[in-house]
Amino acid sequence: MILLKNIECYSPEPLGKKDLLIACDKIEALVPADKFSDNPLIETQLDCSGLFAFPGIIDQHVHILGGGGEQGFESRAKELDVSDIRSSGVTTIVGLLGADGTTRTLESLYAKAKSLEAQNVTAYLYSGSYTVPPVTFTGNITRDLVLIDMVIGAGEIAVSDYRSSCPTLPELLRLASNTYLGGMLGKKAGVVHFHIGDGKDGLTPLKKILDQSDLPKEALVPTHTNRNPFVFKEAMGYCSAGGYIDLTAGESAGIAVPDAIHRLQKEGINLSRVTVSSDAGGSIPSGGVAKNQALFDDLVACIRSGISPTDAFRLATENVAKLLKLYPQKGTLQEGSDADIVILDEEFHIRMLFSRGKLVLQNGMKEINNKTEE
Repeated sequence: MILLKNIECYSPEPLGKKDLLIACDKIEALVPADKFSDNPLIETQLDCSGLFAFPGIIDQHVHILGGGGEQGFESRAKELDVSDIRSSGVTTIVGLLGADGTTRTLESLYAKAKSLEAQNVTAYLYSGSYTVPPVTFTGNITRDLVLIDMVIGAGEIAVSDYRSSCPTLPELLRLASNTYLGGMLGKKAGVVHFHIGDGKDGLTPLKKILDQSDLPKEALVPTHTNRNPFVFKEAMGYCSAGGYIDLTAGESAGIAVPDAIHRLQKEGINLSRVTVSSDAGGSIPSGGVAKNQALFDDLVACIRSGISPTDAFRLATENVAKLLKLYPQKGTLQEGSDADIVILDEEFHIRMLFSRGKLVLQNGMKEINNKTEE
């Protein structure tokens, strides 16, 4: 057991100063500061005066095997290292394939996700890649969702992009329906995570799916929706009509995340349907590879630009957890939730990170040996 004393908690709603007790991998108690009675079973007490606790970040779009390769084999990005994930305050990831569903396989993706789980990062997967019909483990997307423990949806399926397989509307309808059915049978999210490219159709394929089916809006999640002004304008309309949108952190060519959030707020659009992910491991059009750190940096940039800490962190905690049906296990600080906690100082530097109850990062640099802690 670990007791965090006198820490200002955000769930991400502000809770005030609390004493937070971690037992194994869960939040066991969350009580007013200095109200926790002495307990000989508590192994460690940490005075967290002046520090702030938020739910661990959920990054729902991560190329854990590395992305790229579109300029030849030498342009392939390397696999992500767990230290990069931890140093960004991320405790839960969703791994996926991108344009390359040929030399990178779902089996390798699964193995990488399992290796991250062994290092206390909670990992989920999307079946598929850019193409339709999607690559799958079992030959059927519905069966993947029912039978493969980590699979929670399909993605990233490319539309409005010359690198897509140019799927027809019936193909997209079938994919979305089968994915949603698999989610129902497997008690999972069953979402289709759509890569939106720079093509002239924008979000039109998703609008057509919703117009010609009875699927709920939360079944379709367009990402990269801040990649350029045209796509973002469409995304604002899509979100205003009740759809979810996912912004990509670190965007420099299109609309930066803080600017996008301010514009959404100005239009009165409900931010509960807005999420942000990193695209970590994916290639950046201007060169280089996206990092998990961009997600944390953009959340902090939102706060520094005048967005409340609650609204900023909700974009990569509670909103994502609810969309992916992980709430209240993930995305919140409350009794019974997973002990995924990122602790910040007044300057929003990461001081500690708990992932499934393990102290895996301290003072933003030093990692803790889990065996020693045990």
